[in-house]
Amino acid sequence: MLLTNFSTFLAAGGVSYAYSNSDSVGKLIVLILILSSVCIWSYMFIKGFSLHRAKKDSELFLEKFRTKKYALAIIADPNHVESPLSDVYTEGAAKVMDFCNLDAEQAMYYGSPNFPIKKPLSPVELDAISSSLEQEVSQQILKLEGGIGWLATAVSVSPFLGLFGTVYGVMLAFTSIAASGKPDIGGLAPGVSGALLTTVVALVVAIPSLVGYNLLTSSIRKLTVYMDNFVEEFIAKIKLDQLRCRD
Repeated sequence: MLLTNFSTFLAAGGVSYAYSNSDSVGKLIVLILILSSVCIWSYMFIKGFSLHRAKKDSELFLEKFRTKKYALAIIADPNHVESPLSDVYTEGAAKVMDFCNLDAEQAMYYGSPNFPIKKPLSPVELDAISSSLEQEVSQQILKLEGGIGWLATAVSVSPFLGLFGTVYGVMLAFTSIAASGKPDIGGLAPGVSGALLTTVVALVVAIPSLVGYNLLTSSIRKLTVYMDNFVEEFIAKIKLDQLRCRD
């Protein structure tokens, strides 16, 4: 317990000592990195919650879609929950309704045995529906990836900014030693410790940013797979609905 408290005291004292002996450029870099860290953590929490909600709502929508026998059965559902997957569905359903000249009430019964199909969807129209769905998937991916590039930039830039502060600080420390003509550790240590602080702070910023970036991109990748699979499932269900109506 005593050893732990002593180590903590040394760490805190070392950081304070290093910062107080940093030059103005080093202090500015440290402040920029700390501010960046606050912004990065805030963004990761907000983005992580947003992606978690999008994934949960998409899973709920997919479960509801699969419980319905007909593809357009939930087009007029008042409990329709907004999600990336539901937006893709809405785009595809709108295309089917447009090609088949259906309103929302008629669309709910599209595929039932007693529903008269006036004009079956042609292969070209099915391709157009599929293309529309894929375009909507791309739009949803762009929305989900909003801000991720900024996080990736922070991961890449932070270590280099810290390295710049370290090299610059060490250069000044050695220049000061050369000017004084007294190469002793007492004159070198303050400048070097202040210079190394920028690298430490940069790593504190970069490592969590890298972990957060990997977790967020993994969530986006999963949502992308859900949407890509849903496109195939929606088209297959529309084709089955047409066959039922013809029988």
